[in-house]
Formats: sequence, C-alpha cells, structure tokens
Amino acid sequence: MRGLILVINPGSTSTKLALFEGERCLVYEAITHSPQELTSSARILDQLPWRLAAVRGWLASKLEQMSSDGEAGRLDAIAVRGGLLRPLPSGTYLVDDEMISDLLDQSTQQHASNLAALIAAELTKEYGVEAYCTDPVSVDEMDDVARLTGLPELRRRSLSHALSLKSAAQRAAAELGMRYEEARLVVVHLGGGISVSAHRLGRMIDVNNANDQGPFSPERVGTLPLTGLLDLVKSTPLAELRKRFWGGGGLMALLGTNDALEVERRIASGDDWALLVYRAMAYQVCKEIGAMAAALGSRPDAVVITGGLAHSEMFVGWIRERVSFLGWVLVYPGGDEMAALAAGALRVMRGDGPARRYGEWAATSQGS
Repeated sequence: MRGLILVINPGSTSTKLALFEGERCLVYEAITHSPQELTSSARILDQLPWRLAAVRGWLASKLEQMSSDGEAGRLDAIAVRGGLLRPLPSGTYLVDDEMISDLLDQSTQQHASNLAALIAAELTKEYGVEAYCTDPVSVDEMDDVARLTGLPELRRRSLSHALSLKSAAQRAAAELGMRYEEARLVVVHLGGGISVSAHRLGRMIDVNNANDQGPFSPERVGTLPLTGLLDLVKSTPLAELRKRFWGGGGLMALLGTNDALEVERRIASGDDWALLVYRAMAYQVCKEIGAMAAALGSRPDAVVITGGLAHSEMFVGWIRERVSFLGWVLVYPGGDEMAALAAGALRVMRGDGPARRYGEWAATSQGS
C-alpha cells in the first residue's frame, strides 16, 4: 500500500503540515500565521476558515507538484492532532460526527489543536478519505487513586502531551528490549508546557496537567501557593490571570522570554538571575519525576526525556544529575509528533487494528 497521508498539527502560532508515504516523510512545512491573522479572531474557533484555506491551498499545491513529477499525487488518509476531547484511552480514533460535535461545542476549552479534526472533516469530503487522530491530549488512563484531591468537587484531570509521551515511551521500551506493555517508565515532555508521566505496563497511570500543576515551564506557571493565589484572584481580573497562567507564566513571567536559547545566552553572559530561574525549572521537573517514580511503586526501567527543550544539554544535564539514581535516563530531543500521527493512521490502513469510534469510547471512559 502506498499510504499517502496528510498530517495536520495546529499550534498557537503555526500549522504544521506533512505528507507521508508510509513511514517516510515526503514533505514537511510549518505555516506561520501572522499576528494580524491571530488577533483578528476573538476565539480559536474563529480561526477555522483561514487555517482551512491555508491547508487546502498547501495540499493542492503539493499534490499537483507530485503529479507533475510523475508521482501518483493521490491522498489516502488524513492524520490529525487530537484536541481537547472527552477522556479517552490511548489509541487511534476515527474523526466522526460525534468528535466534530464535541469540538464545535462552545463549552469545550479552546485550544489550537481543536482545529485539526475540524479542518480534516472538510478535506475528507473533498478527497473521499478517512481522517484519524492518535493519542489526543485528553488520553486518560489514570488510576482512580490519582484522581482525588482534598475537595470532593475538584478532581485531577488527565490532559497532557499524550502523543509525545506515548511515542517516547514506546521508543524507549524498544531500546530497552521490552514491549511497552512490559515496561515501567517515567516520561517527560519538555516544551512550552511540561508534562511528566508514569507509564506502567502499557498504561499512563498518572500525569500532571501542565495547565494546572507540576513544574513551571517556558509559558505556564505550574503549581502555585494557594494562599498567594487566592490573594491574586481577589486583586486581578480573571481574563488577565488566564493570560498570565497559560502563555505568560514561567520563563515568560520571570525572564520576559520563552526562548530557552535566549535564557542560556544570558546565563553565559553572567546573568545570575537567569541561572537561578532556569535551574529552578529543572529542579521542579526533577521533583515531579520523583513523584511519578513513587506513583509507579518501583524503580522505573528508565526515565525518558523528549520535547523541544530536550535539545538543551545544560537543562537536561541538570535533570540527569538529580535523577540518575533512578536508573537509565534516555533522551530523545524534539520527539516526532508528525511521524507518530502518520504511524497511527498507517496502522489502521494496513489492518493492524481497527480505528476506535470516538463516541463509543468517550461514553464509557472512566475519566472525569
């Protein structure tokens, strides 16, 4: 099977696109959206028309180019990043009417990833193919004991960089000569948000919701002291707090930048405050790794680190120094979400397993 797959991965300021032939990436591009485009849309959902137009034009151009070069130029499937859906177990899901309905629901938390399936739904009509999403951010396999908090009306939610975490976990298990279903791993995604997760025998049994808790990150505040937080809520408009917590927190709040390379340049020039902040972020990641090792109930087979910030030898070096007592530390800089999305669709296309129906699994999920 040729298996020509379009992969769509929208982010806050760009839309990443790729065409895969089987496992091989033929072309990749990140379409950057101008500040004017982004600010013209009051809600994420309002971005759908012009993001769809950009993807439609890019795809038509690439398929036409392939045809002129003597290639088939025919699309076989679409693979998309999953949005903020209802809690689901890990897997590949068909983009169906129920998924689209949930993503269009105005009560759904807004995030750029919500647009991927909505864009794909339009393209499936035009190209006569199916669309799939693999391991959306709402993957929920948490143990029940991990859900409770000290207030009955508040429970911990499983929202994470699940696609990156699962892909890195499976890669690490293979490197260790194990099946993922046999492994016990602590897996860390280091990006604009930071997810730290515990994987036991094929399930992600616990993970910090990077929007709510855990380490502060380049853009997010992480866990905050409750008494100070209550004072902030009394004195600061909610809309302003939202901007500060999710996008303006962490390195942005403390150093005025979310660029780790810039932070490291400041450190190299002798900026002691930048050094302290950067080390504090690594320290908090290490504390969360220790917590997830405790959640496993045994020493992990490995601590696995992935994501864009995993390229930093300085930052990863500090983490390695503190957690190497737990055992192997495996580092996969950057990760490859595009390839993981294509692989999920390809498994279904090759008959290695059926695509799950979103509505059926979301209705029976144990998540909350």
